[in-house]
Amino acid sequence: MDLTSDHQPAVSVIMPILNEERHLRDAVAMILAQDYAGPLEVVLALGPSRDRTDEVAAALAAGDPRVRVVPNPTGRTPDGLNAAIGASTGEVIVRVDGHAEIPDDYISVAVRELARVGADNVGGIMDAQGTTAFERAVAAAMRSPLGVGSSRFHTGGEAGEADTVYLGVFRRAALERVGGYDAHFARAQDWEMNHRIRETGGTVWFTPDLKVTYRPRASVTALAKQYFHYGRWRRVVARHHEGTINPRYLAPPTMVVVTTAATVAGFFWAPAWLVPAGYAAGVVAGGAAISRGESARARAVTPVVLATMHWAWGVGFLTSPRRLTRPTDAAAD
Repeated sequence: MDLTSDHQPAVSVIMPILNEERHLRDAVAMILAQDYAGPLEVVLALGPSRDRTDEVAAALAAGDPRVRVVPNPTGRTPDGLNAAIGASTGEVIVRVDGHAEIPDDYISVAVRELARVGADNVGGIMDAQGTTAFERAVAAAMRSPLGVGSSRFHTGGEAGEADTVYLGVFRRAALERVGGYDAHFARAQDWEMNHRIRETGGTVWFTPDLKVTYRPRASVTALAKQYFHYGRWRRVVARHHEGTINPRYLAPPTMVVVTTAATVAGFFWAPAWLVPAGYAAGVVAGGAAISRGESARARAVTPVVLATMHWAWGVGFLTSPRRLTRPTDAAAD
């Protein structure tokens, strides 16, 4: 595929869908309204939803020949992505989630950027935007290094090569070269595949010109579950790809171990309690700093959000069971 010419390559938008009755129609409408001049199709990989998602998807496919559906019996994200890729025909593959909100020029900007830099995958900013006070607090934390580290797709920054990007716009040839998403990874499948793209000589490129609106979790329980699984599966990736862990990923589990140990030690040596007290003070001060301009309620809950993200990720990483590692990986340890 020659993306350096004026040719507008065929684009396939792939969407793994599960329980997206509320958002699916709007998400697909945003895709079909793109200003992209080339051929465009949307492939919906339907998992076993408990709501009316399948009915909505069937109506969308019946109403526009550019929309097709394929089954994803397991409901797992990597299986759905691979099923949609297999059923797609485009030279460029665009991943979009069922509740994502993309601007009208998202595809045209991404295709131009693929051509300009010769990348295999281009992505932009995961623009967290909440509506309730809690969601706005989560959004503030997700846009800050205090909540998610220094990943540019969270915090922004200059265009350039990256380890991973949000969602992604791929050359089909790159996906075929690495064999698509590894179905073993229920989470972190984006990071893992982008690692393989880079390991095989490809380029993953971040650009702030691409921005996708992301809707955060709406409760402490849902947020904790999300970040617990993020931490759990990031350790699985680390076991599979040695040398891919850096201090940013080790910070939450280190905090959990040190803070817990100091709290217990404090019952025998009171000064040890300065460690958990210092963490709590840091979270409160950090929460106040990153939530400027928000409502009083959102600002009040931001420290709770930060602590939930840190502790859930750290505990997930520390307790990630060996059984999640593939047998071939475990045998290599």
